[in-house]
Amino acid sequence: MEYINLLFSEIYKILYVLIPVLVSVTMIVWLDRRIWAFVQKRRGPNVVGPFGLFQTLADALKYIFKEIIIPASSNKVIFILAPIVTMTLALIAWAVIPFSEDYVLADINVGILYIFAISSLGVYGIIMGGWASNSKYPFLGSIRSAAQMVSYEVSIGVIIINVLLCVGSLNLSDIVLAQQKIWFVIPLFPMFVIFFISSLAETNRPPFDLPEAEAELVSGYQTEYSGMMYAMFWLGEYANILLMCALGSILFLGGWLAPINISPFDMVPPPLWLILKILFLFILFALIKAIVPRYRYDQLMRLGWKVFLPFSLIWVVLTSGYLLYFDLLPVY
Repeated sequence: MEYINLLFSEIYKILYVLIPVLVSVTMIVWLDRRIWAFVQKRRGPNVVGPFGLFQTLADALKYIFKEIIIPASSNKVIFILAPIVTMTLALIAWAVIPFSEDYVLADINVGILYIFAISSLGVYGIIMGGWASNSKYPFLGSIRSAAQMVSYEVSIGVIIINVLLCVGSLNLSDIVLAQQKIWFVIPLFPMFVIFFISSLAETNRPPFDLPEAEAELVSGYQTEYSGMMYAMFWLGEYANILLMCALGSILFLGGWLAPINISPFDMVPPPLWLILKILFLFILFALIKAIVPRYRYDQLMRLGWKVFLPFSLIWVVLTSGYLLYFDLLPVY
């Protein structure tokens, strides 16, 4: 009986994190489309529900009732597994995100490493989808996506080392608590900018949406997908975008901490501060989609390997040198 109670309490905790994430995915798709429309002087979704808020739910219902077509020449098992893998990996990464000092599903010592590992595995879902479709366009799209995600993960890893040098811990709650005096965005501002741009490339967002370049590859690795399987790719993509926004907020913008620790700022519940910061970063994501043209593939690779990676490595040396010289290295 005790085991059953424990199991139910764990399931309750998981749903307590998962349901808000899934609801917020539908809301940010709406926000994404509204911002895009605002930049282009259109109205955007405005028919279904107040301000068009239920438009995404209507789209999701449409996908649920559509027929799932599996190409005759595809590898059926891998073709079906690909969207499931993508969506599952996007959602399980949220287990270690701390919304406040007490509100975290799994407060593990290697939280940042866990997220890094999960986001690296996310490439597999896309490769599986592209390869199993047994068609040229999805395959080319998945190859591009894999190369792009692997390239930018390297620079994201080096950027995270800068933050870890200042904190001395891989625990995400410790990283937030280390920013009580000053948010890391101030001393590590160039790293924040590179992290943000690398996050765009990591999540296949414009101007780095090369894997699904409509002009060249129809819709990339998603070309042969329809119905709920397409919706799962789409859900995984937006859950990943939210995750990168949450990670940026935790590493650089002080997570759940208020900007100034005085009234009325400290009266706002800590999870709300994190949500507001995630929202701020997502609005930047959406604005960039609307105003920046798409990169060429060789430009994308050059930016990752020849600009971001060397710059991040130099910054690691500068950060560690500064901390060592002024005796500011964290002691645990």
